[in-house]
Amino acid sequence: MRKMAVLLSGSGRTLDNFHQRIAAGSLAAQIQVVIANNPSALGLEKARTYGYPAHYAVGDAAINAILANYSIDLIALAGYLKLYTPPPALHRAVLNIHPALIPSFCGPGFYGHHVHEAVKARGCTVSGCTVHFANEEYDAGPIVLQRCVQLAADDSPDDIAARVFTAECEAYPEAINMVDKLGVDYFWTRSTQ
Repeated sequence: MRKMAVLLSGSGRTLDNFHQRIAAGSLAAQIQVVIANNPSALGLEKARTYGYPAHYAVGDAAINAILANYSIDLIALAGYLKLYTPPPALHRAVLNIHPALIPSFCGPGFYGHHVHEAVKARGCTVSGCTVHFANEEYDAGPIVLQRCVQLAADDSPDDIAARVFTAECEAYPEAINMVDKLGVDYFWTRSTQ
């Protein structure tokens, strides 16, 4: 079972998903703490409602000082919109979910609705999501898993976002369970072979 910190910037939809799956027994994790870099993030209010310690902090040093008070072995970025550098002991234990199939539509500037607008503008017939480990570059760490969704020609960026988020709700918990089963090092070693 993974002892997890959740970092977020917004509404906490991914936190909702994690909480529901933990309660249902289908996610092998325990949320130890939730941290937001936005003081008005709805995700902080949800975390408190769920009974998780919830903190507002800006910058890696402030976040890492909070994390030092908890027993954590995995950090899940859940709509956290900044490049994050974890404490050295957790430098390979930060998971992120990206709303596209990496290596397409990723890197600086490709987040949230910007991704779905770019997918629509390119005329893609598929999109999806990628769960990957984070490192010092946007969307460049080892991939844990990807899920593909079919797109229709008349899909709007909002339609694409909804389809991709549905896939994310399945993929992120599955990826955390894979990391729990196989270990963090498995994915970092696999990506270099």
